[in-house]
Amino acid sequence: MGKRSPLLAALAITTTVLVWATAFPAIALALRDISPIPLASLRYSIAAVFALLWLLWRRPARMAAADFALCLGCGVLGAVGYSVFVNIGQQTVSAGATGFLVKTESLWMAALAIIFLGERFGARAWGGSLLAFAGVGIIGASQHGELSFGGGAVFVLAAAFCSASGFVLQRKLLARYGPPHVAAIVFIAAALALAPWLPQAIGEAEGASLSSLGWVAFLGIFPTTVGQICWTYSLNHFGVARAGNFLYLVAPITVLVAWILAGETPMAATIFGGALILGGVLLVNTRRRQKPVETIPPAAEVEACADRAR
Repeated sequence: MGKRSPLLAALAITTTVLVWATAFPAIALALRDISPIPLASLRYSIAAVFALLWLLWRRPARMAAADFALCLGCGVLGAVGYSVFVNIGQQTVSAGATGFLVKTESLWMAALAIIFLGERFGARAWGGSLLAFAGVGIIGASQHGELSFGGGAVFVLAAAFCSASGFVLQRKLLARYGPPHVAAIVFIAAALALAPWLPQAIGEAEGASLSSLGWVAFLGIFPTTVGQICWTYSLNHFGVARAGNFLYLVAPITVLVAWILAGETPMAATIFGGALILGGVLLVNTRRRQKPVETIPPAAEVEACADRAR
């Protein structure tokens, strides 16, 4: 791969972590002028433009009809569901707390593997799950939305579930067609599904501040498009397991970025609860390495192949 490939890989994974960590503060800032669903529509409209350009440039082989339909479904569930729920949740949940709560997608993926793939949960995995959900409870109780039906934290957890479900559905597609091809179709499907809200989004954008518009553009270009490109390169260089370990840095960096950009002073409950979530996810993933299953942690801003930024 050449002498520069280790440096390029380091730059790629660093870029991935930074843009995905910045996604949640960017959402919080964009929500000051743009409503949650219109914001998602604008974000994926931008990403869809880049996806169309990539498809015209690379001209990949057509997907089989069944695979194409599944990919469209992943766009609706994994991308639209994730983005809409996380945007709604962030109306009352801080960006830093959201970064930690979204990390529970790894637990959802483990649960889906038990249900649909017949995997088993050992004592370590159950302990990790309880530890993580204790962290969820601590963070949720400290937010304005709380852990009540309709509360912001519940919407963020729903976003994590959508992201995990979308990944599970597209796992075989990634092996057959590659992450860029799948991501391109997912982005376009998400943009089309959110198209009914695009006129409202354009109307709100006309009255939005330049700062908010800048963050909308940032979300569509960097966490979604650039993050996907850099993540794909990182996967090819480091492998899934090693590259995935770097993503544990996203949540802590999100807290720091949110403090700097959005003025969100980190709460003790967020730090403590986030540490429990990360510790629990690490324990569950240690269990999963005993029986290798090809996984690509997201996002996101998934966003590994569907969305993220996060």
